[in-house]
Amino acid sequence: MSVPSYPYIIVGGGLAAGSAVSGIREVDKDGSVLVIGREKHLPYDRPPLSKQLWFGKKTVEQIFVHDQEFYDQNGVKLALGREVVAVDAEQKLVTDDEGNTYGYRKLLLATGGVPRALSVAGGDLGGLCYYRFLDDYLKVRAEASEGKSAVVIGGGFIGSEMAAALNISKLHVTMIFPSEYLCQRVFPRALGRAIQHEYIARGVEVLSGEETASLGQRGSRLLTHTASGKEIESDLVIVGVGVGPAVMLAEKAGLRVGDGIVVNDHLQTSHPDVYAAGDNALFPYQALGKDMRVEHWDNALNQGKWAGRNMAGAAEPYGYMPYFYSDLFSFGYEAVGEVDARLEAFADWQKENDTGVIYYLRDGRVRGAMMCNVWDRVEAARELIRSRERFAPDDLRGAIR
Repeated sequence: MSVPSYPYIIVGGGLAAGSAVSGIREVDKDGSVLVIGREKHLPYDRPPLSKQLWFGKKTVEQIFVHDQEFYDQNGVKLALGREVVAVDAEQKLVTDDEGNTYGYRKLLLATGGVPRALSVAGGDLGGLCYYRFLDDYLKVRAEASEGKSAVVIGGGFIGSEMAAALNISKLHVTMIFPSEYLCQRVFPRALGRAIQHEYIARGVEVLSGEETASLGQRGSRLLTHTASGKEIESDLVIVGVGVGPAVMLAEKAGLRVGDGIVVNDHLQTSHPDVYAAGDNALFPYQALGKDMRVEHWDNALNQGKWAGRNMAGAAEPYGYMPYFYSDLFSFGYEAVGEVDARLEAFADWQKENDTGVIYYLRDGRVRGAMMCNVWDRVEAARELIRSRERFAPDDLRGAIR
């Protein structure tokens, strides 16, 4: 029996998937596209889930990549609320959880990331929220009324953003994380401690250097126990301890994987008719000369479009340098490149730990830059990184303003 076949199938329903549709249509106006996504929502932007939606700067209706009319007008079939369970790369077939099988000419795996679970007793408790998806936002927002209490486990991007959002929403917030200070992987120590002090000043209880030992329940309340013996009772527990790349489908299909699905500079996997893009893709970051996986909105947006264009025949190497951003109370930043606190960091402050640029260097070369409350200077930072020139730290004063 023949199976329905499409020139293009996209597995995943996030930003990379929605952007890939746009990329395909820039090159191929007619080839039909099938998008299969686990979530029941149209592809959407993820950053507003912990940022703009909480502050009234966007509505849910404004976070979708395209509306339904776009897909209808562009010959795109959406199979939402379904999960692809198998890919046969040699026969060019995908099978979903309802037993439907589809053929393809080109396939994109835009499966994103999977929230990391807590490996402690109670880590699978039904009342916990591993914050990642639009349904998580809708659930937490409905429950997060003024005066309630919330525990946020994790001190990275999601944990710090959610703690700020819940505090502004007038909940009593406790943060628990094992590092010395917030966002320790990216912030130099002085900056991280200064931001953490602002959290405390705003009423967030910060339990840094604390491990979560177990979780439980007492009636309708959730209990969080720390390794040092503390017990915190709360209405909500939000877990944001990072994500891992969704590579299971690729592994089962015999594709090459590492810390993500390995792709070349055209975003092709080890099978040339299967592509990957977004949080799951381990790609050659040309400007940095290393393979990287980038879990940020701007990468999913551009890499998804690039993959779509290449699936349709554009044959363009992915040389884009994605940036990322965050807003933590009054402190906001944009950053690009290899932003890693393990590198040598030089801070060119206009106002200490508030306004200025942090340069991340290796062997005197700028590998990354974080513009703190300095806006619209990402391209200038990209140029410094691409130059690969050697700098003494003092030579960087005023390089980006």
